[in-house]
Amino acid sequence: MNLIKKIESKIKNPKKGLPKEVFLFLTRISPMINIDLLIKNKKKQTLLVWREKGERYDEGWHIPGGIIRFKETIDKRIILTAKNELGSKIKFAKQPIFYNEIHLNQKNRSHFISLLFECKILSGPKKKLMFKKGKPLPGEWKWHDKCPSNLIKPQYKYKKFI
Repeated sequence: MNLIKKIESKIKNPKKGLPKEVFLFLTRISPMINIDLLIKNKKKQTLLVWREKGERYDEGWHIPGGIIRFKETIDKRIILTAKNELGSKIKFAKQPIFYNEIHLNQKNRSHFISLLFECKILSGPKKKLMFKKGKPLPGEWKWHDKCPSNLIKPQYKYKKFI
């Protein structure tokens, strides 16, 4: 089909990600599979990252996570998510402890299957990204003793783990 060939011509290397318009099209016709990292410290606090308001949900704290790329292993996505979002190295359980299926009422990025992995931090997170006071900035992190009231809505099912 000509349409399929046109789409394929836009994709250089799907292992490295997709052009935004192709990615958004795929999210309209197929669920995305992603991993979420439940990172606890010795005090049993949970590491959460601030996310700004977007198309999908209001601003709030969230468990770090990432979408699995084409032909990428789950292990690789877990390692890269910890590195890219937090500047951290982690140790993680090989099996997820929970899954969360998310359906959002919107055109793009409306169906996710999220796998929650229990993790222990080995290094990091980046001190420069630590939330200190005032209103958090996107990408800042903070250790939480309990689930904050402003956890992003799609992760409400994780409350019992935080």
